[in-house]
Amino acid sequence: MRALQITAPGVAQFVDVDKPSPKPGEALIRPITLSLCASDIWQWRYAPADNYPQAPGSSGHEIIGVIEEINGDFPEMMVGDTVLALNPPQLGMAEYFTAPFNNILPVPSGVKPEYLVQAQQLGTVIYAAKQVPNVVGKTVAVIGQGSAGLWWNTMLSRMGASHVVGIDLQAHRAQIGLKFGATHTIHNKNVDAAESLKAILDGQLPEIVIEAAGEADSINLAFELVQDYGFVLQFGVPHDQSFVVDYYKQFRKCITLKHVVYASREPGHTSTLAALRMIATGEVNVAPAITHRFPFEQVLEAYELQATRDEGSVKIIIDMPETY
Repeated sequence: MRALQITAPGVAQFVDVDKPSPKPGEALIRPITLSLCASDIWQWRYAPADNYPQAPGSSGHEIIGVIEEINGDFPEMMVGDTVLALNPPQLGMAEYFTAPFNNILPVPSGVKPEYLVQAQQLGTVIYAAKQVPNVVGKTVAVIGQGSAGLWWNTMLSRMGASHVVGIDLQAHRAQIGLKFGATHTIHNKNVDAAESLKAILDGQLPEIVIEAAGEADSINLAFELVQDYGFVLQFGVPHDQSFVVDYYKQFRKCITLKHVVYASREPGHTSTLAALRMIATGEVNVAPAITHRFPFEQVLEAYELQATRDEGSVKIIIDMPETY
């Protein structure tokens, strides 16, 4: 089978490898639709040096696929079922991969795969949102209006925040934030984000800041934008292993700082199942976030676009061949 393999920072290629065989308690999955997010670019460009070369299949992890083979007793599913397959090792950018039964979730029928696949990342946001303080009536800024930031807009709005202000250096991303629950957005390429927030919030800074970009500058910006005694959630995957942090500002403001990862370890994947339900029922309209799609053969072009965020891109879909 063909698989993408990341061999060095910023370098990936197609390789021919043996089709995997599922171990007991696993199923063989044939991906039909994947989507990209910032963690794909982290795997491709920013992982620690000793992570390269990575295993074939890197770095697919937002996946809708079809069960091709089952090894063991899995009464909830059968061969031919379409599923959301969670893949924490991020090795699903291949024509086939294996997944344990507990990481294979049923999906509602009659919903486009490119919509359902968004449940993986939306599920991580729902999972993280459970660890954010009560936002009812609070003011919140979301740094980064890529897909993760958009899902945060949606959840914070649903959770009762009085203001959800999306912030992004890309004009098109700042604008689309309004479609996903932001009450205001700031394109901070040429304006001061703090002053813009104060203009929106009657001279105040927000009580809560969600950092959903992962850049060193955006992480430090979160400390600048939150008010004294405020709460900052670091959600974006940091692009650098180490960088200069404005610790003095964090210290002087008495900030509560929280990091949340590993939604894939949640018992029963309740957050991801909630995301699937919200997408299937139309509670969350993911369609406006999907801006580009590429065939598997052009996935390297898709990685480049995901990294540059140009051409109005937000969420990029990868379409796998229908048959092999």
